[in-house]
This record gives sequence, structure tokens and C-alpha cells, in this order.
Amino acid sequence: MIVNWSGLFEEFVTIWVVVDPIGTLPVFLAVTAGMEPRLRKRIAIKAIVTAAAILLFFLVCGQLLIEALGISLLSFQISGGIILFLFALTMIFGSSKPQSEMKLGAAGDGDLAIFPLAVPSIAGPGAMLAVVLLTDNHRFSLVDQSLTSVVMLAVLALTLVLLLLANPIHRLIRESGASIVSRVMGMILAAVAADTVLEGLEMRFMQP
Repeated sequence: MIVNWSGLFEEFVTIWVVVDPIGTLPVFLAVTAGMEPRLRKRIAIKAIVTAAAILLFFLVCGQLLIEALGISLLSFQISGGIILFLFALTMIFGSSKPQSEMKLGAAGDGDLAIFPLAVPSIAGPGAMLAVVLLTDNHRFSLVDQSLTSVVMLAVLALTLVLLLLANPIHRLIRESGASIVSRVMGMILAAVAADTVLEGLEMRFMQP
């Protein structure tokens, strides 16, 4: 089996950008402020496990749900790329991820590991959309999709490590640094989204 390392790296970058672990750090610190380290660790683990379950569900069943609605995945790819592009624009020009999602955390009083950490901070709409596009049954083999799931889980594992090291990292980059990183990630995501749309349009025009 020949592994397409460049393709896997591109998938890693795409998933890393839509999950945005650095942008999640201030959200995590805000919603767990004043908690004991043991409780914060438990919340971080629960958030990652919940996000992994959600993204794996969309990875396995997302395309089936789309096709059950009679929507072609090629159309979904084009529209999904446009949505990812708009999502990237909000990362670049809108309220930063920490600012917008800390407001959600302040407004809610439920399980903080699930909302706003697991959803929408880690497994947000962009991440759900990305894993569906990266595991298209018509373009990728089962082996390729399995490797994509491994890449996704690797990104989530790194996110967990960052959450567990949230205090020293946040002291280093501060909230303004996290906002800058989030906007740079938005620029990268915009380029990935544009490439997704162009690829979808090219395939659409090539169809008889």
C-alpha cells in the first residue's frame, strides 16, 4: 500500500484549521476558571471524547445522510467549500473564536465539556463539514478514509494535550496571540475552501 503523505498532510492541515485548537484554549480557560486541576482535566478529556464521537459519526454517516436526502456529494462539495470559505471569513474578519464562544459559555449553565467546548468550539460546523468532504466514498477508498479518521483523531489528541497545557500556553501567547493564530488559520482555511470549490466545479464540468 502506497501512502500519499502529501495528501495526509493536507488533510491534517484542513482538520487542524477547522478544529482550531489554539483558538479553543481561551474558551477552555474561561469556562473552567476557578476549577480544581483534576476537574479541569476531566472536562478536557470529556470534551475531546465527545467531539471525537460527533466527528466520527459524521465521518461514517454524513455522506449516507446527504445521499438519503437525494443530494449529490459533488453539489455538497461545492456548497460545502463555499460554506467553509464563509466560515474562514468569519475567522479572519469577524469576532475571534475565543471572544464569540466565551460568550456562549457565559450564557449557558449546562455541561461545559459538551457546550461550548465539544460543540461548537472543537467539533463545530466547519469540522463536521470537512470530515464529510474528506471521506467521499466516490473519491476515496476505505483505506484512505481510515487514514483520514486516524489523522482526525491525531488532531484531537494534540488538542487534548494543548488543553491540558492551557495555562502555560495562554500565559505565553495571551488572548491577543490566540486571536492572531485563529485569523491566520482562517486565511489557510479560505485557500483550502477555494481549492475544494474549484475541484468540485472542474469535476462538474467534466461530467457528460
